[in-house]
Amino acid sequence: MRRGEKVKDILKQGGPRSGVVLSGWVRSVRDSKQVAFVMVNDGSCLESLQVVMDAALPSHADVVKAGTGAAVRVTGDLVPSQGGGQQWELKASCIEVVGSSDPSYPLQKKRHTFEFLRTIAHLRVRSNVFGAVFRVRNAASHAIHRFFQERGFLWVHTPIITGSDCEGAGEMFQVTTLELGNPPRTEEGKIDFAQDFFARQTSLTVSGQLEAETFALAFGDVYTFGPTFRAENSNTPRHASEFWMIEPEMAFFDLQDNVALATDFIKYMTAFVLEQCGGDIDFLEQWVEKGLRARLEQVVSSQFSVMTYTEAVERLAASGEKFEYPVKWGIDLQTEHERHLTEVLVKGPVFVIDYPKDIKAFYMKVNDDGRTVAAMDLLVPRIGEIIGGSQREHRLDVLLERIRGLGLREEDYWWYLDTRRFGTCPHAGFGLGFERAVMYLTGMSNIRDVIPYPRVPGTAEF
Repeated sequence: MRRGEKVKDILKQGGPRSGVVLSGWVRSVRDSKQVAFVMVNDGSCLESLQVVMDAALPSHADVVKAGTGAAVRVTGDLVPSQGGGQQWELKASCIEVVGSSDPSYPLQKKRHTFEFLRTIAHLRVRSNVFGAVFRVRNAASHAIHRFFQERGFLWVHTPIITGSDCEGAGEMFQVTTLELGNPPRTEEGKIDFAQDFFARQTSLTVSGQLEAETFALAFGDVYTFGPTFRAENSNTPRHASEFWMIEPEMAFFDLQDNVALATDFIKYMTAFVLEQCGGDIDFLEQWVEKGLRARLEQVVSSQFSVMTYTEAVERLAASGEKFEYPVKWGIDLQTEHERHLTEVLVKGPVFVIDYPKDIKAFYMKVNDDGRTVAAMDLLVPRIGEIIGGSQREHRLDVLLERIRGLGLREEDYWWYLDTRRFGTCPHAGFGLGFERAVMYLTGMSNIRDVIPYPRVPGTAEF
């Protein structure tokens, strides 16, 4: 089967040309006695190509009754459009209905709510909004690899199944082949994971960071990009149980180096999306978020602010704003705090650094004050935290003290501790929640609408 050209390429090359072949899906059909107008989209771009079909064509009746959503293959001549709304149209010499569409096809030519479209996630990608969202997601993915590969980073495929909890929060999905109704027990009555598939208790990973650190201490600069999982019963527009993370780790880096790289990374990815998906950004600006393009352009051109956690708390407390969660030193910043910082006080992205030790993970470097760690969060308007990172604790004695103090099992991290025994060095890294980045790039307000098939508490459809 000859699929033919993409709509994006046809429109870019222009015409007039003869013998053009196009395959795609019918968005709409407008029929008259002499001619029918069929809008065909193939997903390569936001635009559909108008196909003009003479009523004398043998397949005319089949195409008209095939319905919205039908798959067709068209052969014809690209000519200047006689009507408004498009520069070129395809005058068909042959149209084949490859797959007809039942009249119950739910994506008719009208606006649908995002809530409804989530119930048909297997079809919503054919809509204009979700076509734009996932083209942006694709471009952002490509930009991520380009950014790190151009800088000599090694891409590390870290494991999905793990025996250690990177974050120390315990919110992990268990992996087991034991009989759930009657698992084997130890003499103490606990589940005997020694009889499980991996001969130990295992979970789905919450982060590839610890494994990436071991590679950074051999290759210098590495990054991971893959799925991660959190068994956190959080039903908010910003949280998902399965999501993708980008996690670079750099040897001989400190916190300031980390901030600089994260800044360059966000600017690069945003500029790439603006360049590659300009039409999609303009469409999303029209229908999803007014001012989207200007906001993204500002990210590329502006300087990112940096302030300590202590300064952030002081400025929030002095703002006079009444928060649902009162601000005080020692608490983790809530989304309302992060958004007030970025949208009201700073009016742009801001790095908050040097968080209290007691609210951060064990692997973060303890600062000289003994109260804070060399952590950094990049906060952006509308979303809040989009990047979290730190300089890692490279001192073995301090790291051991942190692990023990948090009640973690030292034996679970024996291999990680070895990296501090054998040629350790200062190093740093960060994690970017990819879906939050796509939300920021598209203006979408719910994480369920920027991942193909969202996994959230109570939902694992499709």
